[in-house]
Amino acid sequence: MGRRIRRSGRLSFSGWVAMLILTALCALILLPIVFTFLYSFFPKGEIEAYLNQRGSYDAEEWLDVLYSPAVFSLRQYYKIFIEDPTYLRLFCNSAMYAGAILVGQGVIVPLTAYALSRFTFRGRDLIFFCILVLMILPFQVTMAPSVMVLRWLGLMDTIWAVILPMCFSPFYIFLLRQFMVSLPGELLEAGMVDGVGAVRGYIHVILPVCKPIIGAAAALSFADCWNMVEQPLIYLANRPNLRPLSVMFNQISTEGADVAFAGSALYILPTLLIYLYFQEDIVAGIQLSELK
Repeated sequence: MGRRIRRSGRLSFSGWVAMLILTALCALILLPIVFTFLYSFFPKGEIEAYLNQRGSYDAEEWLDVLYSPAVFSLRQYYKIFIEDPTYLRLFCNSAMYAGAILVGQGVIVPLTAYALSRFTFRGRDLIFFCILVLMILPFQVTMAPSVMVLRWLGLMDTIWAVILPMCFSPFYIFLLRQFMVSLPGELLEAGMVDGVGAVRGYIHVILPVCKPIIGAAAALSFADCWNMVEQPLIYLANRPNLRPLSVMFNQISTEGADVAFAGSALYILPTLLIYLYFQEDIVAGIQLSELK
């Protein structure tokens, strides 16, 4: 970075080139989100007529893009909130699952990482090895054992079938454990001198130091919880009313495109807000991880 910035504080030529490339990439990545919010204000007839043109374009011509509606409409939002609250109910289900899972992970994940990083006991390395194995296994591999355990506990087709397995997240346990291992031992030793035990040291010393990495993990975990599809489809096979909004988008058709775009805009909004809220923690967590 120092090479790209001159002493006067201005960017060098290579710095401007890098900035232009990154700006173009960001604009390209954000383009689908922008069009989703834009099309959520199109009236039903206009957006359906536009989508019905799929497959009839000339391969040698550019695809026409609608940049503004002929008539600005809020009818689809009125339908979501007032007339047919199906999207709103599923949105509340998604919020409930994400909130419950984050609370469960907030209790379990840091404590587990703290125990694996700061204490020596029999079986610690075996537990950490099992966490590593679970972390690299895809959901399709662990699906059958999870279903068997949930049926044995009588939790299938309940909200706990989705919440409880997600509370034990191997990846975030590994992430926090690796960060805690790299913390200097003088932090806890200084607390021990002042009479701070293991519990108080965890609350007053470890958690404040790990705040950036915990914030980054919370933001990433929220995205995982908000976008989960396989778990609700399998664990709530007979309870479609308990499924989150992410499952609903598999059933979108052209006939309800106006409501689908409005529901998609509402679906994207919480993730954007969470990212903006934890943006500093995400950047700080990445920087601290690189330093460690």
